[in-house]
Amino acid sequence: MTCLLHISDTHFGTEQPEVVVALLALARDHAPDLLVLSGDVTQRARRRQFRAARDFLEIVPALATMVLPGNHDIPLFNLAARIFAPYRNYQEVLAEPLEAEFESDELLVLGVNSTRPRRHTVGEVSAAQVVRVAERLRQAGDRQLRVVVAHQPVRATRDSDRKNLLRGHEAAVRAWADAGADLILGGHIHLPHLRPLKEVFPDLPRRIWSVLAGTAVSSRVRGDVPNSVNLIHYSSTDDPPCCTVERWDFGPPGRFLLAQRQLLLLQRP
Repeated sequence: MTCLLHISDTHFGTEQPEVVVALLALARDHAPDLLVLSGDVTQRARRRQFRAARDFLEIVPALATMVLPGNHDIPLFNLAARIFAPYRNYQEVLAEPLEAEFESDELLVLGVNSTRPRRHTVGEVSAAQVVRVAERLRQAGDRQLRVVVAHQPVRATRDSDRKNLLRGHEAAVRAWADAGADLILGGHIHLPHLRPLKEVFPDLPRRIWSVLAGTAVSSRVRGDVPNSVNLIHYSSTDDPPCCTVERWDFGPPGRFLLAQRQLLLLQRP
């Protein structure tokens, strides 16, 4: 059995210490094989904020970690840095690739850098990125859970969030579904959801889900939605193939509590 802990939008610089402690406790209780942080690691891409994120990642009880940048991880006010060295602090302090990949016997997780320094908050996936990920998905083993990660979402549940959708997501969703993806993870809007993409792409050849995490530890919660993360459980021996996605919300008495659990039936060629 494999456990993946999906967190997003930590926004270090606005983190709440008690929520950080609770998230570490959740990771300790579940011992994830992989922690995925799907962007907006920091609030303003400052070195001290990246150092705080690095300190957290160094002590989180996970066998492996995978981090992607978000739009907040590019300098906003330092225009020279934004144009000429947008990822310097991210790469020098975190020492993480911009498009990470993780593979085990039961997992294939592919990162897509959807940030664009000249576009500010708007995310984009290029045709080359779509092809690269699709080709890699086709190399997955029959028993691997196939996961793609980008910061901006490919599915909106509110009209007000349509402006936040990943540019180029229509072509990406169709290509990645055809290549065998099971889940597309993201964040950005601080609003967790688990939605079948066939709701908006009825012509997809197979089942594939959009899975968003809320803000993991930041005070920048959205409305009445609390700090929220996801745990994904998968066993390659399950027949029929399936995975379980759990949403965990922070609340009284100062810890993350199970808020939702859903079993997803997977399709294999």
